[in-house]
Amino acid sequence: MPIARKRLINPTAPSPWVHCASRCVRRVFLCGGRFDHRRAWVEDRLQALARLFAVEVAGYAVMSNHLHVIVRMQRENPFTWSAA
Repeated sequence: MPIARKRLINPTAPSPWVHCASRCVRRVFLCGGRFDHRRAWVEDRLQALARLFAVEVAGYAVMSNHLHVIVRMQRENPFTWSAA
């Protein structure tokens, strides 16, 4: 039985490592074949988003039709950011 996303992670507990997966729909390919150039774009975008959302990326796998990422929140990091 599925669990609601808000119940998966306790925001008051120490940051756990979380496995996230995203799959393409309708048998569309994210990478591979003539779309292999997207792999580098996905990797670069993942690094940029990790900085913006203050998460630490432990590992990732960019497959032909889906993506796996293992992340953990960095709670203290945003407090060091400036408004400018």
